[in-house]
This record gives sequence, C-alpha cells and structure tokens, in this order.
Amino acid sequence: MIGRPRRSWWTAVMPSSRPRPPGPRERPGWRRRLQSLLSVHSLATQVFLLQAVVIILLVVAAAVALVLQARYDSYEDAHNRSLGAAEAFAYGPGTAAALTSPDPAAVLQPAADEAARGAGVDFISVLSTDGVRYTDPEPELIGKRVEGDISRAAAGEAFTETFQGEPRDAVRAVVPVLDGNRRVVGLVSAGIQVANVGELLDLQMPILLGSAAGALVLATGGAALVSRRLRRQTHGLGPAEMTRMYEHHDAVLHAVREGVLIVGGDGRLLLANDEARRLLGLPPDADRRPVGELGLAPGITRLLVSGREVSDEVFLSGDRLLALSTRPTAPYGGVTGLVASLRDTTELRALSGRAEAARERLTLLYEAGVRIGTTLDVRRTARELAEVAVPRFADFVSVELLDPVLRGDEPAGLGAMRRTALSGIRDDHPLQPVGDAIRINITPMSTALANGQALLEPDLAASETWGSEDPEGRRQALEYGIRSLVTVPLRARGVVLGLVNYWRSEDAPRFDEDDISFAEELAARAAVAIDNARRYTREHAMAVTLQRSLLPRDLPEQDALGVAWRYLPAQAGVGGDWFDVIPLPGLRVALVVGDVVGHGMHAAATMGRLRTAVLNFSSLDLPPSDLLARLDDLVLRIDADQPPEAEGERAQVTGATCLYAIYDSVSGRCTLAHAGHLAPAVVDPEGRVVFPELPVSPPLGVGGLPFEETELDLSEGSRLVLFTDGLVEDRQRDVDEGLALLRDALAQPGLTPEETCVAVMSALLPDQPSDDIALLVARTRLLDRSRAAEWDVPPDVSAVSRVRAEAGRKLAEWGLEGSVFVAELVLSELLTNAIRYGTEPVRVRLLHGRTLIVEVSDGSSTSPHLRRAAATDEGGRGLFLVAQFSQRWGTRYVSPGKIIWAELSLGGELPEPVMVFDEELAW
Repeated sequence: MIGRPRRSWWTAVMPSSRPRPPGPRERPGWRRRLQSLLSVHSLATQVFLLQAVVIILLVVAAAVALVLQARYDSYEDAHNRSLGAAEAFAYGPGTAAALTSPDPAAVLQPAADEAARGAGVDFISVLSTDGVRYTDPEPELIGKRVEGDISRAAAGEAFTETFQGEPRDAVRAVVPVLDGNRRVVGLVSAGIQVANVGELLDLQMPILLGSAAGALVLATGGAALVSRRLRRQTHGLGPAEMTRMYEHHDAVLHAVREGVLIVGGDGRLLLANDEARRLLGLPPDADRRPVGELGLAPGITRLLVSGREVSDEVFLSGDRLLALSTRPTAPYGGVTGLVASLRDTTELRALSGRAEAARERLTLLYEAGVRIGTTLDVRRTARELAEVAVPRFADFVSVELLDPVLRGDEPAGLGAMRRTALSGIRDDHPLQPVGDAIRINITPMSTALANGQALLEPDLAASETWGSEDPEGRRQALEYGIRSLVTVPLRARGVVLGLVNYWRSEDAPRFDEDDISFAEELAARAAVAIDNARRYTREHAMAVTLQRSLLPRDLPEQDALGVAWRYLPAQAGVGGDWFDVIPLPGLRVALVVGDVVGHGMHAAATMGRLRTAVLNFSSLDLPPSDLLARLDDLVLRIDADQPPEAEGERAQVTGATCLYAIYDSVSGRCTLAHAGHLAPAVVDPEGRVVFPELPVSPPLGVGGLPFEETELDLSEGSRLVLFTDGLVEDRQRDVDEGLALLRDALAQPGLTPEETCVAVMSALLPDQPSDDIALLVARTRLLDRSRAAEWDVPPDVSAVSRVRAEAGRKLAEWGLEGSVFVAELVLSELLTNAIRYGTEPVRVRLLHGRTLIVEVSDGSSTSPHLRRAAATDEGGRGLFLVAQFSQRWGTRYVSPGKIIWAELSLGGELPEPVMVFDEELAW
C-alpha cells in the first residue's frame, strides 16, 4: 500500500479531486496550510514549480530583450532625428549665405533656435569648418570650439555619433554646409541629450513591464491549470510514490493469482488483469468495450452491469465455478463504477452445492415458520403447509387430517380422515381433491401412522406396497409422472392429527434419506400450528355457543320504539359486547348497550352476568343512575371474587362500559346515563345528527363515583343510535374519524331502523373486525293524546266511585267495553288503598296501548305487599285481587312518592289464576 502523500501548497490552495473518507474532518489551521504550501513532495507540485521557474526565466529574458531593443530604438530614433534636423538646417536656403556674411551668429542664432524647437531636438549649433560655434542654445558657448572629432564633416561627410563630453552627453549629427561651388563653408550640429533619450525609454518601460507581468501571470495560470490536472490524475502523489504505485499496478496485472476487473459507470471494461482474462476468457481487445459484448456468463454480466455490491457470490462460467466480490469505486477511485475480484473455486463445486442445498433448506424452514400458522384456522394452516413446500421441496403436497381435528375436538385415535389441503405445480393431477375421505389402511400411509415416523418411497414404480389397494389410482399416478413419495405423520403433544404426503414427479430428483429429516421438521412445525388452531377452534366454538346463549335471540314486542339491531363478533375471537331492549311499565322502554373488555370465555361469561343483572335491576324500575350504581357494585364484587392467576399475582380486573337509557313514549322524554361508554347519536326527523354531551363518568368497577343522568326531549320519528366502540374505532382509524363516518351514514332522513343498520354497517364495517360490534337503532313513537286519560283525586273515599265511572266511560269511548269490569275493579282497589294509606297528591292515569295500563300515584313512598288474609278477616284481599286480574303489576318510585301500576289485557280476558301463599305484608 502506498503511503499517504503530503499535501503541497497547490493542494492547499486548489480543491482536491481525491474523495475524502467518510466521517467528520477538521478544517486545517494556518500552520497546517503553511506546511501544505511549503510541501513540494507531490509530482504535480514539482512540475508546477519547474514550469514556474522556466516561465519566469523566459519572461525575464524577454523583458531584458525588450528593454535593450527599446533602448536601441530610442538611440536610433535620436540619431535619425538629429541627422534630419541638421540636414534640414544645413541645406536650408540662406544658411550658406549667412555663413559667408560678416556676422553669421547674429543671422543664424534665431533661425537655429526656432529650427531646434520645430524639429524636437535639444540643440542646433552652426560651426565654422574648424569647429568654432556661431550659434548655440547656451550663449556662453558661442565662439568656443566644440569637443570631439568633426574632421569628417569638414571633409564634406555627414555623420552621427553618441558624444560624451562637455558641455553634455548627447546623440548628435554633424552635417557640412556647402556653397554653390560644393565647397564646405561651415558645419551644422544637431542633437538630443542622452538624458532626454533615457526619458523616452522611461515612458516605454511601464508598457514593457506590464506586458511582461501579464505574460508571466498568463503563463503561470496555464501552468497551474496543467498542474491541477496532473494532480488530479496523480492524486497528489510524489515521484517515488507513483513509481511504487505503478510497480504494484504491474504486480496486480501480471503476478497476482486473483482476477481483478474495473468496470466504469457506463458499463465498459476499464481494466482486467492477466488472471481475470484467463478465468473469463476475455478477448485481447476487451479494454473499453461494454461488458455485455465480452461473452461472459449471463449472471456475471448482470452483476457487473447492475453495480450491485456482493461478497463471494458464486457463478458458473464455462466449466469453472467463480466466486465474485464487487465493491463500488466511487468512494475510493473518484469515478463511478465498480471493482470486481474473482477466484476460481471449481474444486469446491460439490461442497458448495451441498452447502447451497442446506442453505436453501434452512431458508425454507424459516419461511415455513413465518408463513405457516398465520391464522388460527385449521384448514388455512393446512393449506399454508402445502403451499410453502411447493415447488421448492416437492412437486405436490397433500395434507390429510382426522375429522375430530377439523371440528376442533381432541382426536381419540385413528379414524376417518379427510383431505384438507392440496397444492401442486399443475392442476391436472390425478390425486384425490380436497374434501374427499381418505382411506387410512393404504400402505405406506397406514404404516407411517402406525409407527409415528416418516416413510420414504424413493421409486413408486418399483414399490411393492404402494398402490396395492388401488391399482387404478397407482396406474394413473405413474402415467402422470409421479415417481417419489415421503409420508410424514402430523404429531403434536404425542397425538396424531393426520399426515402430510410429499410427491415428486419425473422431472425432479427422487427423494432420498437426506430429505426425510427436512420433511419431518417441516411437518413438526406445521403440526404445532394445526394443533393450536384446533384448540382455538374448540374454544372459539364454545365461546360462540356461550355468547349466543347469553345474547337476546329476539327483541320483545312493545309500542314505544321501532327497533333494529346488528351484532358482529370479532374475527379474532368472541368478545363481551352486548345490547338489550327491556319493556318497562307505563309504555316505557329501556335500551342497553355494554362492552366488556377482552375476548374469549371470560369476556363472554362476564357479559352474561352483567346482562342478567341489568334485566333484574330493570324489573325494579330503577332510574338509570341508580341502576348503573348497582351494576358498578356488582362488578366490584365480581373482581373481588376472582382468584389470582398465580401466587403473588393480583386477580384480573373486569373492565366494562355501559349505556342505559329509558324512553317514555307518553312524554317523549329519554333519560340516560353511562359508565365510560360512548354517547349515542340522536337523529331528528330531518336527518340532523347530534352526539349529546354526557357528563363524564368512569367505567364500571371503579367505584366511589356517582353516575349522572341526562334528559333529552325527542320528537316522534327521531332515531336513537346506540353502539359500541368496535363500530367507530379500529386499527386503521381513530374514534373521531369513525364518528364522522357514522354521522355521514346517519344523515339521511326517512330511514327505518333496519335501513339505518344497513347504511351504518355498509359505511363503517371493517374487512376484518378486531373487536365486537353492537349496533342498536330505535325510532321513537309518541302515544296519541286521545289514548291517555288522567284525573286528580281528592283524599276522600267517596271520590272513588266518581273516578271509576269516568274511567268506565273513557274505556267505552276507546271501544274497550269488555275491559270495563276488570279495569273498574282494579282501579277501585288501587285507588281506595292510595287514599287510605297514602298521602296527597293522588292521581289516576289510564294508557291505551298494546295493553290497558292503570296507574295510581300518591305522595307516599311506602311500598305495598301482598298478604295472605285469614278466613275471618274482612279486608286484606284487594292487592291479591289486583294480582289475579292483571297480567303484571308493580310499584315504581317517582319524585315525590310512588306509582302502583297494573297491565290489563284488552277485551276483558282474564289471566290464569295464581295462588299466593307466603305474602305477609300489606299496605
């Protein structure tokens, strides 16, 4: 492995293309950055520095050359300008004549100054042939001889030179002045001071230096880009490291005895070493070609193209068995693709085949544990056993169970057996269909059942026992292609439940001894699940039977409400939901809905006890709050009587809720109270749905808290909908969502109670109810005012006859002439006793419904009792007569006082006489 390269200064400045390993990384500080800047160990940095030095040298040389060229050009320009100015003045008209004049200086000085300014030179001097100045920009020099050799000009030759001497260094030109005879009559010297020539050069230097700097920056930037590209390609490695890397690269390509492939993200082969080329038989031009065009095995091609990461996955390539491992290159190589390593494992082919078969068997056993026994249904569990083994272990699987197991009973021995499940790779098999009775005396099945062990028939065609009892069935099976069989008894807790048959056709290898253990293991797991389902079936059947015996089979007849109901037990087991409709005296009806928490026998039994208690408490005609209070005490006693499940454990606490409502069809008033139950829905005749606010109350069994009542005035035709939480709440929705759905289903005016049940169940019934569902819909009726009569009675016995006569006339008005005698007799006895033994106010009410109801109320709370009158007693037989002539009678307490009531049959029919012997108390 090549060592980690040091980061150069360029690496610190420019972003690196090398991917960072995952995980947090600290940001480098200034010291680390400085070290990176000074590091020159990477090849890219060294190349950059070399390029930078060469560029600097080239730029400096170019700059020097440009400066020298500029200097030369400046002097050359000075020479040319000086020569031009001198020639222009020497050859100018009048110059020769002025030199021959008496005072050449006076004539030529102004002209020389003006010509110097116009030519852009520093001076123009006119000289005699021997070098004496006639004119000069500096007057003190006039008349003095010039420095230097001017003999060439005196001889008639013009020349230029760089003069160094007094009065100053200059670039000057000396030109002879010729007269008309071509004789030299004087000299003209023009020039530019060397200092002024340097100023011209200084003006050009910024441009030269700027150009040099720009060229240096551009060249350095180009070198930086080249170095950055080189750094990406070399990943910041130094020369020694790159040398080692390429040595390792050559070793991998040629010396390593494990195949290595690198595939790019586009599916093309980037690299293959010699071993990979040998193992895969790659062509010489395999590099840069798509993997799909290399003629590899299909499985290997799919793996390399997919980019999937695997470890030691085995593929067959020709006559070799290759183990491939692939890893993505992106986190390490910076490019998308994968690297694959492959090893030749041909010598392990047989061993790997057995290991693969064992792995497949373990996988199948795991799947069997997950897929078998998903439900507590015997037939479904048998089907799951048959389906899980096909086709990975057998071509056909049949499951036969004893008839008691299908019913949920404990099998007492080997008896009738029925095919419960059958699964196969084809549907046109000759095996007996599901539901057929199976003969248990057929070998080898009978042998396996008798021994309790699996039996193998590897070759059915050569078997002497199989099919001997049914030659025609044997022939059909062999012609179809069934060739091998393993029969395994299904045993759980030492009891045989049935057997399972595994069949293979001629297209599959025959069963051998290695398959028996797996078949037994699979059957053992399925047998436990089947036995659990059988036991659950038995308990479920018992719970259903108990529940059906405890729930009302039919609703009683009554005039106050039109009622419809639905009850649906939970799919997972019987629960403790219940409902009831209880007729009460005075054309009143009690509606009850309750829910016991939990499922199974305990919940069903508790529900039966609570329903019976509600029926008994209702016979006392208690208000809803008092009835729930007594029911709460009962639940507390039930919890106290339960023994703990184990030593040191507390007894199971009964959780239950209840809603109890009493509807009076005379007043249209509904009084209700609840114990932790959901409020009912009230639907008026126009379809408006309201969930009334009920006082908060605890469930039954908490104790110590009172229950409050709520009164509702319901118009005729209103619907009162009572339900349990299983209707509006399940695993897929909460209570609020369920109540919203219920509101929508109920918001349809004019529905009958039966139609309301259908609409509600269609909208809210889940596919697989996890809890019991109880729904009770009651539509209110009001008693016609004309069928009720009421009188206030003064506390005077003489008023009895008057009230009796008025009641008789009212009965005649109702067409109940046949009931007048019995009604007058009962009314007379009840009213006389109320006046004698009760307190004011005394009232009488007659109600004409399904029966004739006579009610006498007074302000006393003393309850009357039947008594056995002696033969010598003059009185004490009035209440006995009331009991004999009425269908039912009783007392209910109101505020203030009580009401004595009696129900009489219409038409004057008298009930069967009833003898009473043990009554001791009277009014």
